[in-house]
Amino acid sequence: MASLTDAQLPSTDEPAPDPMSLEMPPMLLGTYTPKIDAKGRVALPAKMRAQLGRGMVMARGQERCVYVLPQREFRRIAMQMQKTSMGSRAAREYLRMFLSGAVDQDPDKQGRVLIPQMLRDYAGLGDEIVIIGVGTRAEIWNKQAWEDYLTAHEQGYADITSDVLPELEW
Repeated sequence: MASLTDAQLPSTDEPAPDPMSLEMPPMLLGTYTPKIDAKGRVALPAKMRAQLGRGMVMARGQERCVYVLPQREFRRIAMQMQKTSMGSRAAREYLRMFLSGAVDQDPDKQGRVLIPQMLRDYAGLGDEIVIIGVGTRAEIWNKQAWEDYLTAHEQGYADITSDVLPELEW
C-alpha cells in the first residue's frame, strides 16, 4: 500500500477559509438618489452592485417600492414562501403578487439595470427616485413617497425600538 510523503500531504500552513465569509449575506446600506433615464434604466450605486452581484431580482415590495435582491437571497425567500400552506388564501395571494412581479436583471457594462414598466408603475417611479439599503435587499422608492414615509414614521421609529428589537441594547 502506498503512503503519502510529507510533500504530498495537504499544507497546514495556510488558514482554512472562514466559513462565515463564504456564506455571509449582503449588507446593503445607505441612501442614494440616482436618476432613471428615458429608457427606464438606473445606475445602481457601485457599493450596492458589488454586494448584489451579477444576477439580481427586482420585485414588488411593500409600501409601493421595488425590492432589489441578490438572486441567492431571492431564492431563499421564495423557497420559504413555497413552504406556506397552499390551503391559505392569504399565502396564495401573496405568492401571486410577489412572484408574478419578479424579474431577473443583470447590470449592463455601465452598471445600469432596467426597471420594468410594470414595476415603475407599481411604485410610481418617475425621474426622481431614492435607492435605500435595507440589509439583504435594496429598495427603490419614488423620492416624494420616501420623504413622506420618513416624515410619517420618524416618531414611530423611536417609539417601537423596544418592541421590534427587545434584546438589543442601545
